[in-house]
Amino acid sequence: MVVPELRPWRAARPHATRVANAVRPRLARAAGAVRPGLTRATDAVQPYLVRTVAAVKPQVTRLARIPRPEAVRTWQYTAGAATAGLALAATVATAAGPWDSSGQRTAERDRAVALERTGGTDHGGDSGSTAAGPGPAPSAPSVLTALGGAANTVKSAPTGQALAAVLGPLLGNTALGTRHTAAVVDVATGKRLYGAGAGTALTPASTTKIATAVAALSALGADHRLVTRAALEADTKELVLVGGGDPTLTARADAQGWASLRELAEETAAALKKRGITTVTLSYDKTLYAGSEIHPIGVNDNLAPVSALMVDEARTDGTASGPAPRTTDPAADATRTFARFLSDHGIRTTSPGPSKATGRAENLAEVRSPPLSALVERMLTNSDNDIAEALARQTAVADGQRADFAGGGKAIRAQLKKLGLPLAGADFHDGSGLDRDDRLTANLLTALLVKAGAQAHPELRPALTGLPVAGFTGTLTSRYTDGAAGVVRAKTGTLTGVNTLAGTVVDQDGRLLAFAFLTSDTTDPGAAQNALDRTASALAACGCG
Repeated sequence: MVVPELRPWRAARPHATRVANAVRPRLARAAGAVRPGLTRATDAVQPYLVRTVAAVKPQVTRLARIPRPEAVRTWQYTAGAATAGLALAATVATAAGPWDSSGQRTAERDRAVALERTGGTDHGGDSGSTAAGPGPAPSAPSVLTALGGAANTVKSAPTGQALAAVLGPLLGNTALGTRHTAAVVDVATGKRLYGAGAGTALTPASTTKIATAVAALSALGADHRLVTRAALEADTKELVLVGGGDPTLTARADAQGWASLRELAEETAAALKKRGITTVTLSYDKTLYAGSEIHPIGVNDNLAPVSALMVDEARTDGTASGPAPRTTDPAADATRTFARFLSDHGIRTTSPGPSKATGRAENLAEVRSPPLSALVERMLTNSDNDIAEALARQTAVADGQRADFAGGGKAIRAQLKKLGLPLAGADFHDGSGLDRDDRLTANLLTALLVKAGAQAHPELRPALTGLPVAGFTGTLTSRYTDGAAGVVRAKTGTLTGVNTLAGTVVDQDGRLLAFAFLTSDTTDPGAAQNALDRTASALAACGCG
């Protein structure tokens, strides 16, 4: 997935050389470790390769102007190389590790440091959710920067006529309902290559999360962290647990890199004992957010009440993603858990109640979320509604809007307007896409993806890196298992009668394309999902340049 950018590459070449020299010994060790596994991986993917070639051969044959046997053999070679490459990458990556909780190898961040790129800023002040701490990590380099090679290694972009011939019949499938829109854009140039009702706004479902991700990253920066703290009112000995809006705060024994409520309790207890205090009045502050905590869809297992203070997304069944029963009062429940952890360290508390920390309160301890980039990636990969609504409210706080559902929608729109994105027809009522009154266009969705890949906006890159990978991660794990696995990266969207898909794909000519398909009035969600997957797979198989 490369787009030549020669001048930046020339400038970065000395840094890249140092990186290559640093990692060469590790690469040699990794290659030796994975050599036995590679044979097994190649054998495992061979059946998928055979089915893939059989599935796409008719389309490739029709697209060829001169249907020579050599063209088919070339496609088979390309598909074989791609599949073997995926197997090698998966095996080497597994052996090389380590993998962090967001699904990205820690080495990627180490490489960003080695490249000496400057990072984003840890924005402070207004939200009350950022405090002093380690400096922000450098921003990742552009995923579109070429790793060398001549400018003509990537062929020209597909033509609109060729794309219409491939996509038109697939989008006309009756499984996609009575209304559908589509857009395909060349990410390198931003030029729209194909459109069908691309400016018509439809219900986007969870593809709304792409807009939420871009808006939050733009407003707060990729390195922003959400802070949960314990503050002591010195005159009354009231201990206040102050929520900073971090839905990933966890009470699990193994925090796996997320902010830990257990750690906060341990540090708070130590600070209290240092002051000779072993008994406190315990309260909680969730005032960062405003308005109703209940989404307009009502109480639903897909989303907890939206609170500035919660632990493990208020889940009551021990799960980490997907629908789950939730506690009805996340802030009170989190504080009761905090009280149990304090008790384990010898601190007695009263039964907790709501309060608000004053400006005179002394911070005893705090825990910080991973960078916003990691939260965005988790949100997109798992289609996490709780993180989406939290990010919408955080965007509202940063934008000076009221931190409720309506304010989040206004703030998202305001941030996207600042980025110069096409907002005609767009309407935002939440951050997750659960609200059926949300409206987005295929034009806007593809423009969001193009903007996230722009060299001028490295802070937006997590909106691309967090997209589920077909056949491998998140909501696409069980899809594309015998199609374009590993090639399509896309955000899914599903509501009753609504199926959407938006993401990126590299076609057979090496062009990185952004696409968006929105459908309404579908009657069979499974059939609609399969039809969208076939359409994205056809785009991946297209050598239409």
